[in-house]
This record gives sequence, C-alpha cells and structure tokens, in this order.
Amino acid sequence: MRHADDHRPHLSDLADLMLGSTADGVFAVDEHRRILAMNPAALAAVGRTEAEVLGRPCHEVLRFHICREQCALRAARDSGRPIANLPVEVLHRDGRRTPTILSSAVLRDARGHDIGGVETFRDLEAAVRADAFDARRNPLGELLAVDPAMRGLVDLLPTIAPTDSAILLTGETGTGKNLVARAIHALSGRGDGPLVTVNCAALPESLLESELFGYRAGAFTGAERDRAGRIAAAEGGTLFLDEIGDIPLPMQVKLLRFLQSKTYEPLGDVTPRRADVRILAATHQDLQELVEQGRFRQDLYYRINVVNLPLPPLRDRPLDIPVLAHRFLELLGSRRGKQVASIAPDALDALVAHGFPGNVRELENVIEHAYVFCDGPVLLRRHLPERVLRGGAAPRDAADDLRRLERRHLEAVLARHDGHRGAAAEDLGIHRTTLLRRMKRLGIRTPERDGRRRDPGSMR
Repeated sequence: MRHADDHRPHLSDLADLMLGSTADGVFAVDEHRRILAMNPAALAAVGRTEAEVLGRPCHEVLRFHICREQCALRAARDSGRPIANLPVEVLHRDGRRTPTILSSAVLRDARGHDIGGVETFRDLEAAVRADAFDARRNPLGELLAVDPAMRGLVDLLPTIAPTDSAILLTGETGTGKNLVARAIHALSGRGDGPLVTVNCAALPESLLESELFGYRAGAFTGAERDRAGRIAAAEGGTLFLDEIGDIPLPMQVKLLRFLQSKTYEPLGDVTPRRADVRILAATHQDLQELVEQGRFRQDLYYRINVVNLPLPPLRDRPLDIPVLAHRFLELLGSRRGKQVASIAPDALDALVAHGFPGNVRELENVIEHAYVFCDGPVLLRRHLPERVLRGGAAPRDAADDLRRLERRHLEAVLARHDGHRGAAAEDLGIHRTTLLRRMKRLGIRTPERDGRRRDPGSMR
C-alpha cells in the first residue's frame, strides 16, 4: 500500500517547480562563476537555451555592465551580506536591453568556504508596480522603528489614526514629524484624500491667511483672480499645520474660529464655506510654556492637542540608527547608481556614539557625506564626517554645558527661597508650572524639612 508521502515530489523536483513558476530570473554559479543552473525566466531574458549557458562564465551570458566594473557576487562576498536591488540591464542575444534590479548572495559550505552564488533579477517595470502596491499595503512607508522608544509610538498609530480627532506631534527638529503625519493620514479613513501641508513658520501672517483660506479677485493689490486656499485643497483629507507654534496671535484667532465652526471665509468674501478636513499639527516648541507666556492661545492649544504624540530624539533611540543608516544607503544607491552594500562595524559604533543634535535629518546628511567618499562595497569609518569621528563632542558638550548651567542656576534660586517653588518661580519671572517642568527635565528634586527629597512631579 502506498503512503501519502509516496506522492510527494522529491525536494529537487519541488525546487525546479518553484524556479520554473517564478517570473524573476534566477541562476546559480560555482566558485569560478560558471553557470550551474538557470531558470526559464532567466533563459528567456537572455534569449538562450539551457545547453548554451551551462558551464559558461556568467559574465559572458548575462553581460551585465557591472560585470566589467564590479562583480555583484564579489561585492557580496567582500561585504559578508547579500546585495539587493542593484539596477542593471540584461542584454538579450538580439541586442535588446531590459532594465532590471539584481540581487546577489554567496553560497558557502558548512566550513564557510565560498562554493558559488545565486543571483536573481526582476524586470524594473514590474518592480515599480510592486513597490506601488507595497506603498498602499504598507502605509507606514519610510517610518522605520525597532527601538522601543519609537516602536511604542508607531504601534499606536493604527489605533489613533482612524479617528478624526486632532493630533499634535511634538519633538525636536528632524525627529520625523512629517513622516508620522503622512503615516497617520494613510492609516486614517481619509487616506485616499489629499494630505496638504502648511509650514506656518515659513509664511508671514498676511500670506499665511491667504494661503490657508484663499482669496477672491480684488481682495488686495495683486489679487487678479480667485484662488482657493490650502483648506479647500485638503477637502476630504488632512490638513497638516507644521510648526504651528510660530503662528502670530491675530492669526491664531482666525484659525481657532475655523476649527470650532469648520467654516471659513476666503479673503474678500463674506459667504462662509464649510470644510471637511482632519487637523494634524506639529511643533518643536513647548506650546504649554508659550501659553503661559501669552504667546499662544490656550483655547487653540486645547483644540489641536486632543491627542499628543511626543517623538523621541534620535539619541534616545540608538537601536534605530543602524536601521536608518542602511535604509539611507539603499535609497542613495537606487537614486545614484553606486552600490554600497554595508556599513563596517566600527563605523556603526561611531554613528551610535554620536549625539545627533540634528536627529534623523542629520543622520541622513552624514550617510550621504560618507556615501560620496565611499569607494568600495563597504562604508568605512574613515568615510564619516570629522564631527562624527570626534563623537559629536562639540555640539553635544555645548548642550551639556548649557544644561549644567541651567541646573546650577535653578538650584541656586530654589536654595535662596528655601525650596519654595512659588517664590522661586516669581523670582525667575516664569509660571510655577514652567518651573516644575524644568525641574523635572533637569532631574532637580527639592529637599523637604524632614530631610526627604521628592520629585517635582509628585509635589503639591
């Protein structure tokens, strides 16, 4: 009696079946780079039969331009990791060229010896279609996070994005607030609608009003025809107000009126228009402190701050630095053509040790600098900017010095007033809650009469 297992194909037959059914070209070579096997898609791409290619050097059959410049398998061997998505052209025997993306991996035996390699290539047009599908399927896009400091925030997005509540993104410049805003929009029910961004810091008050609300012809000198504003452009989608802390107070009143009523009037018009938009806002400033200073309206603050998402600086998410660095390398390779497969361990150590006061934006700048100077498949420590090789001492030490000075100053004022925070805040000319936040940020605890020390956040 035959068992069910008897009907199963042999493992080698299964491999042949899989390779024969894929649309990607696949071929294997030995340690001398002679072709051992080539699947039907690869044979069709070069216009050859199996008998014509077996045993021949791969560079004679594929005729990739990189074979002359730098062998992809050699780069994979030297770097110790596979090469992915290398742009190359496959040359058909009749002279036709097909743009593709190539991936290479070295095969090693149990002792780690190089015994050959496998390369796959995919039609570039098909790859672009697949990328477009992935973008729809993966709305997080380039928002990469493995460090718990950032991962927790990213994991929250699918929960909070579908609501229409206003979200305020806070954090230092360069922490990725724009990426988070795009992800929230994509994950929301408005993902098929427009995402319209307004940089509030880049426009003076007069221009900001017309940019947001639009205007009618004749509303002011130079207004020759009607122009719709950003609110109208965001209809059915999301309006992202970046650097909202820079909006002047008179403009804050008009913005608040719009947020309360969801109606607005273009300049030069008296007819209210209703808008269906979701509001996201971002700032690198402490809006609560601006409220206490009278520079930001408290009622507007509550309108835009229904959900607050503080983004951690890059120095507080060190596990993300290697992930982001490799991603920036991949993007540079796809845009510029020069492939850098990996980053040397000591170069990664230098990156992780750097303070990155400019956050993700600075890391991207550092990787591009190193990419320009890199002359091989591996990005080395010597390719990094001098400021990184110094451990980022200059900017980080300056910030540390300022922090120490601020701490000493606050401690001296508190001591002068015997730990009474209200009196100390009055002496400093700031609100009591502002003093509490600064004490908490600087790790200052005030002594009590019984000798205990308490965290400012727990004191009444």
